[in-house]
This record gives sequence, structure tokens and C-alpha cells, in this order.
Amino acid sequence: MPGDLLRLRRRLRTACGEAGVPADDRARLVLAVTLLAEPAFAAGETVDVTTTADGHRLAVTVRLAHAVGQRRRNELPLLPEAGADGTLTWHLTGGRPAAAPADLDEERATRAEMLALIARADTLAQEQRDLKHELAETNSGVLAMYVDLEQRDEELRHAHARIFRELEDALRPPPPVVPGLELAVHYSPTDQDSPTGGDLYDWFVLPGGDLHVTLVDAVGHGVTSTRHALTVTHAIRTLALEGHPFPDLIAHAARTLAAIEPELMATVLLARVDPVTGRAHLANGSHPEPLLVTAAGDARLLPPPVVGRGIGFPDPGSPRLVEADLAPGDTLLLYTDGLVESRKDIDEGQARLLPLARDLRARPAAVLPSELVTRMHDVVTYADDTVAIALRRS
Repeated sequence: MPGDLLRLRRRLRTACGEAGVPADDRARLVLAVTLLAEPAFAAGETVDVTTTADGHRLAVTVRLAHAVGQRRRNELPLLPEAGADGTLTWHLTGGRPAAAPADLDEERATRAEMLALIARADTLAQEQRDLKHELAETNSGVLAMYVDLEQRDEELRHAHARIFRELEDALRPPPPVVPGLELAVHYSPTDQDSPTGGDLYDWFVLPGGDLHVTLVDAVGHGVTSTRHALTVTHAIRTLALEGHPFPDLIAHAARTLAAIEPELMATVLLARVDPVTGRAHLANGSHPEPLLVTAAGDARLLPPPVVGRGIGFPDPGSPRLVEADLAPGDTLLLYTDGLVESRKDIDEGQARLLPLARDLRARPAAVLPSELVTRMHDVVTYADDTVAIALRRS
């Protein structure tokens, strides 16, 4: 192994040891940097590495001669954050300083790291088996209850449908309180007597104050699609709160769920809004384009600069984000395809939605989604679950 690569690995191990980084995280960091640096050294290129420790936090920044694409970053065992200047940075949390593994020879250090990775893989595999078992039990119980309800007479079906609707409302969280933003949502099921479906949303405020919104449209209808959509929203919420980069959330969630739910397919739209500045970022995975309506009366769709793909599709992710600035009074509309394809033509539906949203821009945000759905569904030749969300900057 070239001397430069050996010195680089020793340096990383020393920094991790001083910061008390756990063995499995250290192993993934060393392996990730090695996978990037080894071909660079072989080509005679330089690799600049900077380590910065702040208490029990360690930041490792790598600069290569060439930029590393999103697909290559997603393949690394530890996902870095890409900087605008082409750098890659890993943020790790440590604890009590440990003996620096750099004091060991290369073979012993590598063996220790491989054992840590194997232990981590075993733990993750067991967690996946447990989660899959829990999901299977939940699915079995819900499906059995659903079939039983369908066998009852019309009066009982209506009564239980009301109960289901109350349970479904619990899955659809009310708007969070975000100073500077007005939030509203409307959900319309395909069948009023069978309100479960694959259109779900999630919204919450991140520790830094930004609003995060997830909108999911799982393929199919009924209880199974509801479970799939709920699985996606929970996965993305967990990844977002763990601090994973916003542009990588869809791809990361797809990789995480592939082994648990291999049949799951869903379009995903993510929005991240700064309520102070009005700056909005959107990641789109095969989902209908959101709509921006300004207070002055301009209405336009926000298509992604590069088409992304949803979870369960080939090469999932959102290659590039959509950015928009919300001025006071501007409204961002997020929706599922049921809003615009009630007449079986999504292009025709979006063409009707633009002037309608412009005409209704002065309506209170609290009633805007329901009025849009009512007017867009004046003629329904193709019924589908529909979610419409309005985010207006106060």
C-alpha cells in the first residue's frame, strides 16, 4: 500500500481516537476516505485532508482534484456532506478519548475495523428482521380487520368507515405552529366509505427552525398503500432529524427501505422552508411539480432542473433541488396527482390549476386547499386519493 495512503489512514485513526469516535463509525470513515483517496494517489493527484475537533465533535474535510458526484457519494459507507467548493465533509460524534488505533500496525488496525463493521452489519440486519416482522404483523392484523368490515352490511360499513376516518386523521398530523408561515391541508379519499389510501404527508419543525414537509404518494390503494406511505414518511423523518443532507434524503430512504419493503413504490416531494427569509428548497422524486402563486398574481409550476425518481424506481433520488423565494403573501402549493388528473389528463389538469390558483390567491390559506380540490373535482372521470397543502408566508 502506498506510503501516502498509509499515513492518511493513520491520521484519520488518530483523530478519531482523540475524539472518542466509536469503532464502527471510525471504520466507515476510514473506508470511505480510502475509497476516494486510493485512485487519486494512484493517478498522482493530491488529496488534502483537514480534521477539526470541537469537544466530542469531529469534522473531517477532504478535497480531491475532481468533484465527486452524488451517485459516487451515495455509494460510500459513510455519507459525506458536499460543499459548494467541491469539498466533502464528514461530521462524527465522539465520546471518551480512546487509545489511538494508529499505534497498531496496518493489518491489526484494519482487522479491528472490519470486526466493528461486521458487528454493525449484524446489528442492522437484526433490526431489519425485527422491523419487517413487526410490519408483517401490523399488516396482517389491519388487512384482516378491513376484510371483516367489507363483509358486513351497509350500515355497519358506514359506521366503521367513520371510525377508520378518525384513525386516519391520527396519521395525518395537524399543521405545526411556525411563526411567519400559514399552513393548511386538505385530504380527499378515493372512496368516502373506504378512506385509507397511499397519499400521506408529514411536517415538522427542525431544531434550527426550518419547516420540513414530506408528501408521499404510494402506488396502489387501501391499507397496504397506507402502510407503504407511512413507512416512507417515518423513514424520511428519522433521516432528517438525524441530520442527513436534505438533497440525499430520498435516495437514502430508498436504500434503507429496499431490504425491508422491496415491493414499495412511491413518489416523494420534500420541501424545506426557512420561515425567516422565505427561502424554500424542494427535492422531487417522480412527483407532480409544486406551484408557486405570488401575492401579485403570478402563478407558475416549479419543475425540477433534472428529473428525479421516487422510492422503488431505478436510480431514486433528486439530482438537483428546486429553489424559490417566498415574499410576504406568496403561497407554495404541494399536491398529489389526484388533484390534477380527475379528467384523466394531468397536463390538462395543471393547465386548469394555474389560473384557478391565481384567482383564489386572496382566499385565506386555511380554506385554500379545500376550495382548490372542490373546484378541480367539478368533473371526476378518474377518482384518486388527493392531498393539497398550502404554505403561505405571512
